Amino acid sequence: MLSRLMRTWRPRGHVNHGHGRIGKHRKHPGGQGNAGGLHYHRINFDKYDPGYFRKVGTRHYHLKRNQSFCLTVNLDKLWTLVSEQTHVNAAKNKIGAAPLIDVVRLVYYKVLEKRKLPKQPVIVKAKFSSRRA
Repeated sequence: MLSRLMRTWRPRGHVNHGHGRIGKHRKHPGGQGNAGGLHYHRINFDKYDPGYFRKVGTRHYHLKRNQSFCLTVNLDKLWTLVSEQTHVNAAKNKIGAAPLIDVVRLVYYKVLEKRKLPKQPVIVKAKFSSRRA
């Protein structure tokens, strides 16, 4: 490339090469990376990444997620857990006792309301259930 087309050609001979005496052209004038997040770059951090600093919430030492694990089943899937024969017998027996579906025995602990059950009475035994179920 021709030297007269280079960016440095015109400022040759001028002390600061167009970067000024006071501000100066230094390598990292604001610090590197996330420097100054709590001090001179605070406005920027608060504007574009609120909540970047400080802790929030309660500490739970030695958290074991297995203890809160809970398999769920939806209402519309309840009849798939029992045999077809139970379903047919319950449909025939209009006045008698409603069939009992024990979801805990089938390793489900929580029953959730999704869609609706058939218009057929049934007793569901579970440890937990959602409010609408």
